[in-house]
Amino acid sequence: MCTSHSGPIRTKRPRTKTCRPLNSLRQWTVVSTGARKLRLPSGRINVSRRTNPMSGLLINYNASAVNSYDNLDQTNSALAQAVGELSSGLQIQTAADNPAGYVIGQYLQEEANGYTQAISNVQDAVSVLQTAQGALGQEASILQTMNTLATQAANGGTQNSSTLSASQSEFASLQAELDQIAQSTNYGGTALLNGSYQNQTFQVGPYNQSSDQIALSIASSTSTALGVNTAAISIGLVTSAQAAMTAVQAAISTVASMASDIGATQNQMTSLSANLTTAQENIQAAHANLVDVNVAKETTQFASLQILEQSGMSVLYQAQHLPSLAQKLLQ
Repeated sequence: MCTSHSGPIRTKRPRTKTCRPLNSLRQWTVVSTGARKLRLPSGRINVSRRTNPMSGLLINYNASAVNSYDNLDQTNSALAQAVGELSSGLQIQTAADNPAGYVIGQYLQEEANGYTQAISNVQDAVSVLQTAQGALGQEASILQTMNTLATQAANGGTQNSSTLSASQSEFASLQAELDQIAQSTNYGGTALLNGSYQNQTFQVGPYNQSSDQIALSIASSTSTALGVNTAAISIGLVTSAQAAMTAVQAAISTVASMASDIGATQNQMTSLSANLTTAQENIQAAHANLVDVNVAKETTQFASLQILEQSGMSVLYQAQHLPSLAQKLLQ
């Protein structure tokens, strides 16, 4: 039998019970702690019960191994992505990596490629203009010689029929040379100075718009177009030589004006090429910042993932052997 007795109520001392077993005269005391009692503001006592969750050893399901496997699978996926980025040098390889970034990257790549080709187009245009300008320079030199011959032939006080005839022969040869230059000057099979080079468009930008295009026309520089052909002028007579002086000097002015226009366009093309190069560099830099991988950052991430993978494999190995502990309990 157990006799319950209590002394004066004390705040921090537990109640005790003195029990006497039926088969023993020895007494023993049980300390009854009970549940923890909390006094609420209203004066009522609230009993809080503490529960300790227990994790059992299961044979058919190993939660620890499943969680370890899931974590290791995520680590392997991240490691594979890091390897792909480092091996390709790109952090956006497909649209699945970054849909919005992929679209922007394609746009920047398109623009960069357009600028690259536009720079090449401008350089080709400059070559065309240089070819035409070089030919016009030769024609200007010929016209200067023709003007000298005409001026000499116009000096009738010192000329006779023999000298005038000799001057006329040289003069006619220079007229034919003008036509030869005008007809033979071409670029890539396209004639430049025979009058057929009209409204030719140079694509000097990445888009099909007027600001990215320059149209060019080059007038004819044949002797007929310049008004100095054999049918128009000669220096076989003093009076003819005097008229030839006026015609040749007008032709010199025309050729100089043509060369000046071509030179101005060439300078425009040169400046445009420098501007296109700057734009191309900026676009390529923007594309690289968006698409290319940060090698230093990705290498650090790669090393971290390698360590995480090794630790994950070790933990998974340990977790897979947890059910074997249950077998020991059955022995």
